[in-house]
Amino acid sequence: MAAAPPPGLTDSPPGWLDAYPVPVSGGDLFGDAADPVAARWRAVACGLAALSEGDPAALQETATRNAADLGLTFRVTGEEEERAWPLNAMPVVIGAGEWEVIERGLIQRAELFEHLAADIYSDQRMVREGHLPAAAIAGSPFFARKMLDPARRLGAEQAHPHFIQVYSADLARGPRGQWRVLQDRVRIASGIGYALENRLAMTRLAGHLLADQQVRRIVDFFAVMREGMIAACGREAPRIALLTPGRFNQTYAEQAHLARYLGFPLVEGRDLSVVEDRLWVGTIAGPKRVDSIWRWINTTSLDPLAFDARSQLGVANLFEAWARGGVGMINWPGTEVLESPAFAAFMPRLCKVLLGEEPILPNIATWWCGQAAESATVAGRLAELAVLPAFGQPVEALERREPVAGADLDSAQRGALLEALARRPMDYCGQEIVHLSTAPAIVGGEVVPRPFTVRAFVARDADGNWTVMPGGFARLAASQALPTSLMGEGEISADVWVVDEAPSPAQFTLRTLTEPPISRGGGILASQAADNLYWFGRYNERAQLVTRVLRALLDGSVEVDGGPAEQGGVVGALVGLLGETGSIASPDETPGAAADVQAICAAVLAEASLPGGVTALLRRRQAVGLALRERFARDFWRLVSQAVPQVDLHRPATLLGAVRSLTEHFSALAGLVSENMVRSAAWRFLEIGQRIERAQGICRMVRRLGDAASPAGPDGPDGTGALGVLLDVCDSQIIYRTRYLTGPMAGPVRDLLLLDPDNPRALVFQIAGVVEHLAALPSVRDDNLPEAPMRAARALLGRLQAAAAQDMSSLALAEIEQELYGLSDAISARYFLQFDPEQAERRTALL
Repeated sequence: MAAAPPPGLTDSPPGWLDAYPVPVSGGDLFGDAADPVAARWRAVACGLAALSEGDPAALQETATRNAADLGLTFRVTGEEEERAWPLNAMPVVIGAGEWEVIERGLIQRAELFEHLAADIYSDQRMVREGHLPAAAIAGSPFFARKMLDPARRLGAEQAHPHFIQVYSADLARGPRGQWRVLQDRVRIASGIGYALENRLAMTRLAGHLLADQQVRRIVDFFAVMREGMIAACGREAPRIALLTPGRFNQTYAEQAHLARYLGFPLVEGRDLSVVEDRLWVGTIAGPKRVDSIWRWINTTSLDPLAFDARSQLGVANLFEAWARGGVGMINWPGTEVLESPAFAAFMPRLCKVLLGEEPILPNIATWWCGQAAESATVAGRLAELAVLPAFGQPVEALERREPVAGADLDSAQRGALLEALARRPMDYCGQEIVHLSTAPAIVGGEVVPRPFTVRAFVARDADGNWTVMPGGFARLAASQALPTSLMGEGEISADVWVVDEAPSPAQFTLRTLTEPPISRGGGILASQAADNLYWFGRYNERAQLVTRVLRALLDGSVEVDGGPAEQGGVVGALVGLLGETGSIASPDETPGAAADVQAICAAVLAEASLPGGVTALLRRRQAVGLALRERFARDFWRLVSQAVPQVDLHRPATLLGAVRSLTEHFSALAGLVSENMVRSAAWRFLEIGQRIERAQGICRMVRRLGDAASPAGPDGPDGTGALGVLLDVCDSQIIYRTRYLTGPMAGPVRDLLLLDPDNPRALVFQIAGVVEHLAALPSVRDDNLPEAPMRAARALLGRLQAAAAQDMSSLALAEIEQELYGLSDAISARYFLQFDPEQAERRTALL
């Protein structure tokens, strides 16, 4: 007899699920739900409908906007550009009773993998007793033979006793409601960050609805997981870093979000070095010890000296440092051998032998073709099975790692596969075809059933016990095609809500967390991050300078401020300035008509190939910004990700509108930096980059426009001439008019733009700012003497403070520009990582 619905849910108003087309054959999460859970489904649907006045499309639009506001993106294999994360507004609702079985099964499976990893890399009892073929282990490219050396693992076992700290699994629900494991994830728990972000986006969307419907919280899971990682280090206040393959990785956005949420530094292999069996991250204050790394790269890429010598992602001697207990690792090297589909064929037996239990969550039926009988079975039943590589790598006749349904192969493909299977049967596995349950989803403005899988997550707490996230993230497929491991075309994600059938206030009691000691500052700043911040500031300021020049060319100030002869000189100077910044290819050609000016401005806005084009500069800014995503606020990142406004050359108003829109864009970014960024070393490097770039731009503008000033222009009563345009471009027109009662003249203009220490757009103000920021950065010298960047900056500042306006000739400005180049090089040599550009290019190609 079905349990009674929760109080208050029996009389739910009509909602989206009243006309939901439950599949006749069954196998729908809502259609199969017990009455109390079905009532929760209806209440959730009614609550979401109320938020959008009954319009599913409007609700979905809001969910998509929330995901974009959070900065959720992902990258499809083979694509360079990121895509917006496809979050569905309808969650996948699972009752607590059904979830309890899943939870017990996940803990059992995580414990099984822990025992199995310990057996594989120690006495290999499972192989000796015939429970597991040796070839199923040795055939995997992720089997780490170096782990078989007990002496090498002794220190690691003593300092960090667990092979597996975090585990995840892809789960499928069959037509009869049974849950099974599709794929195990031991190396990287990818998706865990998206599960968090999905919940944050849904909380924004649904608000109190989650609490009203007794949805279990997932944030406590992340706190428990973090405490477990800290406890595994065995040190007070350890430093744990998330080791990423870099910004070209498919899940880099997720890694950045996760690192920011957990407070872990996000580092690449080139940020790290091993000295005396300790792992160190290079920072602006010198090397800092890293106690443990949460690795998001393969074992084979971890250490080029221990594994793949071609790896550009890892750290030399990292494996030896770990093996001697000098650094922890989440999860241990070599554990991804357990992910091979070949292992799935033996899991039921291994569970009985190692744990003495039947599997609570069985995996889908699998046949490893390395055994004669199983190979014959797969060959004979090819039309009804799926075939996939046994060890997660493409093999002959199977160019992808994902399963391929035998029925989908034509005769030639089937023949090629059977021939390859006969030659090297151990490279292949057969699996049953999975028919997925469906769940309600909002698609095309309607609530329709979609096949789904759930990725669930397990982690150890501070005592080493397993805890399961009460939820996860669901992937909704466009069809009943074979499920894959990565988000593909047409797939969408959904938040997973585990709901209690009856009110359970205990589920919503916040955990009592230990209050950390008071700390100030922004944590460590890795040298690579400082480098990226510096260049983010430079690219942003350079794009802003080009935009200001375009505005001067377009908004009529040139025509107003000078006569015909001077107009040509000013336009030529501005175009020459664009050429000097690399915005146009032929700066020596002065345009003779307004249409020519508009064509040049439109080209500069859209230019992506020349280094000084606005689009090219903003793309470079975004490229370095991608490596800083964990440091930027979401509002800041949303602005950075905006595209260059589109323009129509035949409609000049759109061109000027685009330039003005960009000007507002830069002002908004400046406001966010000024008001929201903590005055840490990260903020200082952003500022240093911006100020050095602005200083160079001021020198160029004064040289170009100062030389273009005609004798008649500056003497006009209304501030006419090239100097007036110069004041406009440098945003100093108002202060000049306030201070002087005449039009722009050479001496006062040069003093205001070059030597006035109170003008935030003056050259001396920029250098004084650089000196101030350098003085606040940590020093690595023991003698307290100023370092090379500080000496160079102070020398330049002293020269400017002692100068007079008449000293600031074009030659002097050119010399100052060269000194600024030297200052930039000194900052780079002192604070940033130095590496071979060819090596960096090879590394990028490997990604």
